[in-house]
Amino acid sequence: MHQWTASFISFAATVGQFVFGAIALGALLQLLPRRQIRWKHLSLLSWRTKETPESLLRLFRVSRKSAAFAERELLLGGCGYTLDAAWYALARKIGISASVVAATIMLLIAGSMHVLTASTSYAVGGLLIAALLLMVDKTWLASMRKVRVLRMTKEIYAVSNQLLYLSDSTLHIHAKLLRCVPFTRALRSELERLLAEWYHDAGEALQRFKRRLGTDEGLSFVETIDALRQHESIQYYDILRARIEDYKEKLELAKESKKESTSYVLFIVAGIPILYTFQVFIYPWVREGQKLFQSLS
Repeated sequence: MHQWTASFISFAATVGQFVFGAIALGALLQLLPRRQIRWKHLSLLSWRTKETPESLLRLFRVSRKSAAFAERELLLGGCGYTLDAAWYALARKIGISASVVAATIMLLIAGSMHVLTASTSYAVGGLLIAALLLMVDKTWLASMRKVRVLRMTKEIYAVSNQLLYLSDSTLHIHAKLLRCVPFTRALRSELERLLAEWYHDAGEALQRFKRRLGTDEGLSFVETIDALRQHESIQYYDILRARIEDYKEKLELAKESKKESTSYVLFIVAGIPILYTFQVFIYPWVREGQKLFQSLS
């Protein structure tokens, strides 16, 4: 039985290595330069918008009408997740169930053998930690969304300033946005996709671009671009100028919030030497005092 447990753990570790290796390979492939092909790029929209089968949702008791699903859908949109949110909800539920079941089976096998090895403990602990992270996913999704919103706001602010600089130019708004691509990094792939889809249907391309951004700043930015596309009037650049001031205020507030968070962290770090001093110098006197009172009683 012990040999079977060791084989099972070795097999699980091997499968985990292959899975994480595939994820790492996919991340490396994403870093390679890609040439945007218009017709191929548009053909990929079908699987991106494909919804999760309702039979699977009923099987795993995932409801689109629940408040938790709506909250996760909003968070996922802010994190840049463009697929159906039900796919994530389904994968989350399967991941939690599989982790808990696997950890339980391993503990039952170890209990029947009356032997708990170090490798089994690490495997069970890792599975339980994975299940816990999936259970509290709203916390780290909100953190990821906050970081992404800040990065997107910075780049939208830069692009808006560049559009304002080109306000006197006779170029079309598409050409102006094309000149703004070098000023982006996190937003670049989405902006390039918007420009590739522009002449197919500009209005629909902007709506898809807005959904992919998934932030309030992205919504106002797309509305301004749409107004400039339809009218190309100098008056609408006043709206852009007002948007730029809003983005600037939000960036300043985020900077102040970051400074405040940093000050809290530094305050906690500064308290570590004080605790160490208490442990080294004061705690022995406290222990001696306790022993004295115990002897007197």
